[in-house]
Amino acid sequence: MIESWRWYGEFDTISLQEVAQTGARGIVTALHEIPYGEIWPQAAIETRKAQVEAAGFDWVVVESLPIHERIKRGEGDLTQLFANYRQSMVNLAAAGVHTICYNFMPLLDWTRTDLNAPVAGGATCLRFEAVKMAAFEIHMLKRAGAEADYSQDVCRRAAVWYQQADDSRREALLASIMAGMPGAFDRYDVAGLREALQAYAGIDRTVLRANYNRFLQEVGPTADDLGMRLCVHQDDPPRDILGLPRIVSSGEDLDWVLNAYDSPSNGVTLCAGSLGANPINDVPAIAARVAERIHFVHLRNVRKDPDGAFEEATHLDDDTDMVALIRVILAEEARRRAEGRLDHNIPFRPDHGHHMLSDLGRDLIPGYPLIGRLRGLAELRGVIRALSS
Repeated sequence: MIESWRWYGEFDTISLQEVAQTGARGIVTALHEIPYGEIWPQAAIETRKAQVEAAGFDWVVVESLPIHERIKRGEGDLTQLFANYRQSMVNLAAAGVHTICYNFMPLLDWTRTDLNAPVAGGATCLRFEAVKMAAFEIHMLKRAGAEADYSQDVCRRAAVWYQQADDSRREALLASIMAGMPGAFDRYDVAGLREALQAYAGIDRTVLRANYNRFLQEVGPTADDLGMRLCVHQDDPPRDILGLPRIVSSGEDLDWVLNAYDSPSNGVTLCAGSLGANPINDVPAIAARVAERIHFVHLRNVRKDPDGAFEEATHLDDDTDMVALIRVILAEEARRRAEGRLDHNIPFRPDHGHHMLSDLGRDLIPGYPLIGRLRGLAELRGVIRALSS
């Protein structure tokens, strides 16, 4: 397994020199400064690659080459947007970067209600609080029908939270929900989010799947021709939110994705945390089910509450059996080696992490601290070494 590290380029206050001290060998990054839908220029890609390599790393995965919202909505003439996406793929391949992680989540990427939830020992973590999300949807956003998406108990507690929260707490909740869009150019206030959601009116699970299928048919042949690997990230959280459908949340969803464009180039970013946030998902079993098409892995763990809340745990603790999951990945690597494949090693990164120690005083991207991820990488490295022995 290739030890990798997500780095946000000029948006990241963690330097590549600091990342080098973690022992990671690969960098996972993107051109976050380029607006969604525009072509990634060859020169910009080469500049980023040279920057990564000068620090002693390989650029192993693009995370992400974003999909424009109009493609997700199937809105209007999409010819130029698809052409731009394909050209960015061509430019990346020319630079020797062949793995692209992306997602098909409508409007928002990962969603949390708390960016600094306390954990034992004084550290903090990312948390999705069902009660706060319900309070936001029902009382702040005033989304019609939102009550039906939550239990009566959660709705009751959400009303209490909203009544007791002052403006600063409500603003902090909105900011937390918006924070899961690193590198994006849109940030919404409540009125703006309400307006943005209107663009998705009438788009249900069936329509969103059809739009996703069109994307795969448009870019899949280019990936085949270039020898590229497209790998979809699961929804985070793996449930409908804000009235928007989520269609990459389970093993059955991944089966649909892989069958929609049945090619080795169409694969999966196996995210243990995203899948693990849904109690019905057996993450090691899902990994075994799609193992042949796993191109990239995010390893993190979550602790779930009965009401639908969850928070980031340390990497080896709580609800997902990380040892069992890594065993599945190592077995797939062994299978690929036995086939004689040169690309048998699968890149992974320690995903998210607790903000702890000196990171608590740094201006860091939420969920992406230095020390918390270093701890996770060290723990995962130990599991991998032991299972490989």
